[in-house]
Amino acid sequence: MSLRAKSLKPFALIAPAVLLLGVFLVLPYINIVVMSLRNPGSGTPYAPGFTLSNYLRLFADSFYLEQTANTLMIGFITTSVCLLLGFPVAWQLAKTQMRFRGLAYGLVLSPLLVGIVIRSYGWTILLGNNGMINRTLIGFGLIDRPLGLMYNSLGIVIALVHVFLPFMILPLMSALQGIDPSIEAAARSLGAGRITAFRRIVLPLAMPGIQAGCIVVFVLSLSAYVTPSLIGGLRVKTMAVSVVDALIDTFQWPFGSAMALILSLTGAMVVMLFARLTRMKWKAN
Repeated sequence: MSLRAKSLKPFALIAPAVLLLGVFLVLPYINIVVMSLRNPGSGTPYAPGFTLSNYLRLFADSFYLEQTANTLMIGFITTSVCLLLGFPVAWQLAKTQMRFRGLAYGLVLSPLLVGIVIRSYGWTILLGNNGMINRTLIGFGLIDRPLGLMYNSLGIVIALVHVFLPFMILPLMSALQGIDPSIEAAARSLGAGRITAFRRIVLPLAMPGIQAGCIVVFVLSLSAYVTPSLIGGLRVKTMAVSVVDALIDTFQWPFGSAMALILSLTGAMVVMLFARLTRMKWKAN
């Protein structure tokens, strides 16, 4: 094999992946950018010519700015709750040899075995004013009137945590399994307490799993459509729901594309900022 052929071999190996990303990721985003600059049409998806009016309309209307902030808030809270709930579960699965470990894995993955529409409808049965939770609390005399668990951000976060918790647990478990137990034992033998060893040893070494899990859950929370539309109803609309409404219900493809692009860029900036901050914290430790 010639030297030139050897130098081209690595590019030939990555060519299928690059082609796949180009066709299914880059080209669709280019199409969204072009569509967002189109003139709104009357009875058609768009009119001839290009304009920035879609972006001006988006930034000039406080409703969409508040909606973007609410979507980010739901993403932050969902990610934080998944991290707080998922870390102990991942630690238990990674560090202990339970007899029913396979069953525990199955329970962690069980939310992924049911369709998202069915899961969301299940939460409407649980969280509704006449749902199981409110009826149980009223039956025991703990409350006098139903709690508002539906058609608000609280209900959306509860349902999203149930859906996305496995995506937090799996990367955390992988990172924790890669930590040598002797490192923590050495820190304990040198006088570090349990909390200090966890904060100075375990947490920095688990940071890649924390970073991966938080990014995946946050991005999925921002782009979630079925759960917010069913649990939030008409009272709480996230940007993903508004994008679908603009594209399908009102047939405003340019404006819907502008909203989708702004949502993607906002999420990407938050993810890059989070990755940079966690990387700096990781290196500092």
